[in-house]
Amino acid sequence: QVQLVESGGGLVQPGESLRLSCAASGFTFSNSVMSWYRQAPGKERELVATITRTGGRTNYVDSVKGRFTISRDNAKNTVYLQMNSLKPEDTAVYYCNARVVSAAVLYDYWGQGTQVTVSS
Repeated sequence: QVQLVESGGGLVQPGESLRLSCAASGFTFSNSVMSWYRQAPGKERELVATITRTGGRTNYVDSVKGRFTISRDNAKNTVYLQMNSLKPEDTAVYYCNARVVSAAVLYDYWGQGTQVTVSS
């Protein structure tokens, strides 16, 4: 059974930091491309950051470049999102995503989400 469990969300003030974690199980984590998405109220889900299977390449949406860092630990089956210099516009539910190709079939797995609120 595939599971992605996010943690680390919360309420912070502008300029503060949070680190999100996503613990994966039920599939071969090291074969997956991992991403973080977010969805703010009334808005569509947005891709925030992606990391390749080995962690050798990362990509970010322009609005978080220089502030957020995605990383992974394949030994722990966990992906992280370090969020610094948080802004009110970063407020959203953050979702972990795993994209896996198995037997030529593409699978997308999602976590349940963790709320991040940035407010003074």
